[in-house]
Amino acid sequence: MAVPKRKMSRSNTRHRRAQWKATTPDLAPVYVDGAEYHVPRRLVRAYERGLLPLPGK
Repeated sequence: MAVPKRKMSRSNTRHRRAQWKATTPDLAPVYVDGAEYHVPRRLVRAYERGLLPLPGK
């Protein structure tokens, strides 16, 4: 594992951390029992198979 040779300043640390941003997941439409739900794309199959509770229920 990389180990810093010198202490990083508080200003540099905060500037570096400020660059990270979370992104919202892509939502895909899923039709269950004739109703349309928008769920994250990677969870579509789980919702179709009934492994996860539907949003809003």
